[in-house]
Amino acid sequence: MDHLKQIRAFVDSATRGSLSAAARVEGVTPAVIGRRLDALEARLGVKLLLRTTRKLSLSFEGQAFLEDCQRILNELANAEAAVSLGGVRASGHLKVSAPAGFGRRHVAPQVVAFIEENPDVSVRLDLSDRVVDLLNEGVDCAVRIGEMADSSLASSKLGEMRRVVVASPAYLARHGQPLAPADLAAHNCLSLDQQRGWTLRETPAGEVVQRKVSGAFECNDGAVLHEWAVAGKGLAWRSVWEVGDDLRCGRLISLLDDYAAPPVGIYAVFPQRRHLPLRVRLFIDRLKTTFGNPQYWGLGR
Repeated sequence: MDHLKQIRAFVDSATRGSLSAAARVEGVTPAVIGRRLDALEARLGVKLLLRTTRKLSLSFEGQAFLEDCQRILNELANAEAAVSLGGVRASGHLKVSAPAGFGRRHVAPQVVAFIEENPDVSVRLDLSDRVVDLLNEGVDCAVRIGEMADSSLASSKLGEMRRVVVASPAYLARHGQPLAPADLAAHNCLSLDQQRGWTLRETPAGEVVQRKVSGAFECNDGAVLHEWAVAGKGLAWRSVWEVGDDLRCGRLISLLDDYAAPPVGIYAVFPQRRHLPLRVRLFIDRLKTTFGNPQYWGLGR
């Protein structure tokens, strides 16, 4: 029990920015929170929080530990709800935000399936590529791709996503296949407007760098680049969530896989709450079950 209190003290302090704020959540004094943090750091043998008179900041170890602790506390809340709520059905309104292209293709179908399983819940899905303000805009859950920078929000990792260089069989038949990143200079690369470059490794086990590419086609809409690639106009660097079905069906071929950058995370983020509504927990669980299954992505679905 003391270990759980220490973890809660750490999560509350890290996400709320002060011992005082964490103490208000727990209903104890800041001194109690401080002792719990000291005990946790002593037990682990690492410094998790860098404390000054003005602010708290996470150490490198603390950043990694925070995500695991948030996941553990969320799973514990889900387990408790499954036992204590028994036959209680999810109800109420759920507001979800997701990036436009990813949300249209992968989140919207999950919303439909979720409502079929939970008919007492209504859902509003907002698709936008801007970073929404969950608290001020009343969003219960947002799906985001990439590293989580805002520690004031709780997050749960849903899965991983990688980007691949792709081309159509027709293009490769005409121009040949690049065997290393340096070969991209000889190809027509379909570029996203103002993109800094394609992130690839220099060698299969080497450093990840951004490689500048060029070609006759450029657009500020990734969906258009996708269409151009399928039409055989050049090489494109796209996310598997977008081109997976094309890879599975052979409309596109994945290239330079040995040089691909590490995958990035897909996350559900939500406001910090001690008791997350059942409808939110169940929706996040559905996304995690789906997006966390490697076979869902594979070479498509």
